[in-house]
Amino acid sequence: MIIVKSPREIELMREAGHVVALVFETLRPMLVPGVSTLELDQKAEEVIRSHDCLPTFKGYGGFPGAICISVNETLVHGIPSSKIILKEGDIVSLDVGATYHGYCGDACRTYPVGIISGAAERLVKTTKASFFEGASKIKKGVHLGDISHAIQVFNESRGYSLTTDYTGHGIGSHLHEDPSIPNVGKEGTGPVLQVGMCLAIEPMVAEGKPNVRILGDGWTAKMKDGKLSAHYENTVVVTEEGYEVLTKLKTQTISDLKENDY
Repeated sequence: MIIVKSPREIELMREAGHVVALVFETLRPMLVPGVSTLELDQKAEEVIRSHDCLPTFKGYGGFPGAICISVNETLVHGIPSSKIILKEGDIVSLDVGATYHGYCGDACRTYPVGIISGAAERLVKTTKASFFEGASKIKKGVHLGDISHAIQVFNESRGYSLTTDYTGHGIGSHLHEDPSIPNVGKEGTGPVLQVGMCLAIEPMVAEGKPNVRILGDGWTAKMKDGKLSAHYENTVVVTEEGYEVLTKLKTQTISDLKENDY
């Protein structure tokens, strides 16, 4: 069952989303060669807790980190570690969740570490652009499959692939709610969107083949072929006019998000 959120619930999620965005603002300058992903995780938790929120991911299903940090060929769910040290040319995905008074915000950004290759930059920027391509389809009365289809076509037309092992999801008082939001799909299929539905839309894009392998820690998902992957996500709410991104600074607009490089 897809839960339509009340204005009060949406406002709580907007507050959570603002804190998620503050984490990105804080961590991005720290993404330099020599920093460990554990250091990033510790700073993220500090920011989240200092703004009256809880780190949504910490302890979720036993996940040990405050956020997920996935480097290069790691697609999702990278566990922060003192042994994972960023180096020049890496790309790093920061997947951040914050819970404010019982309601969640969830978003991801993939950033460069120093100067990255042209191929890596193209992948990262395409992944981000595909989010907005999918989100552009959001309005009352359209099918969820329209979003998935738009993301799929945008990425595949540029030579990338999309795993079907992981999807976006509904979100609210729980991190994962109905519906599942695949990054591949057919137009005119799936649930019909209603005003007040909250969705975490998250293209997860592979440079090579879409197959993943899970490490022995039970979490870390890496591309089997060792090629790069990127991830971009926002929590959005369906509105009368289209959609609102909830995981942004209160002063930001959708245009601001689009114009940022990453």
